[in-house]
Amino acid sequence: MTRIRPISGQCGFVARRRWAVPALCLLSFGAQAQEAVIPVQLVAVNYTSLSAELPAKIDRITVKEGERFKEGQQLVAFDCVIQRALVDEASAVLAAAEKSKAVHKRLLELNSTGTLEAEKSGWDAAVAQAKLNSARAVASKCAIHAPFTGRVVEQKARAFQYVQVGQAILDVLDDSILNAEFIVPSAAVTTLKPGTALQIAVDETRKTYPAKIARIGAKVDAVSHSVKVTAEIRGDFPELMAGMTGRAQMTAP
Repeated sequence: MTRIRPISGQCGFVARRRWAVPALCLLSFGAQAQEAVIPVQLVAVNYTSLSAELPAKIDRITVKEGERFKEGQQLVAFDCVIQRALVDEASAVLAAAEKSKAVHKRLLELNSTGTLEAEKSGWDAAVAQAKLNSARAVASKCAIHAPFTGRVVEQKARAFQYVQVGQAILDVLDDSILNAEFIVPSAAVTTLKPGTALQIAVDETRKTYPAKIARIGAKVDAVSHSVKVTAEIRGDFPELMAGMTGRAQMTAP
């Protein structure tokens, strides 16, 4: 095992095989207390990749990289002329089936038709309704709407491009709530618990923000002997962005 001596005021790293794990750095503040300083990264609570749910040509993308959007806003629209035509066709077939069902019902009341014919007309109408529902379900995939309020991280497809099912089009995130993720040695887990207060010093803004531990990883990494910890930043700080880095500062026993 090779130990890299930490630079004064910064965190060192313990190298194990091909893993490099942040070591807990202890800076003395008198004889009664010490402060642990650990590298952190800010991450968004909600983030996802929006993909196509049907093979189609992109008609337009309404947002660009970095732009904001609101929950429910249409972000992508596909060219769905065929899908909408299928909905119209299914609607016409259902209308004819419902008319036939009504006629056979009246004839049955007048004893002018058999029970089997009347029941078959009802089945035909049910099948037509199911086909219309299926056509509408497909047509509903002709647009992608925002699952939450946020920003566009990356645009992975362009307007007029033909995409397949599952092909990523936009990466989006919700930057209204950010978490700080960091790694601590497994020996420190017994001294940490959800709700523990700490400070997050962000390099890019050169400011310190209040936070509290939200979750502690459920498993210790067998190679690095470390555990992942997630802290919630408490407050509204619009200058913060996902991907920023800094240091978690907490009083260590």
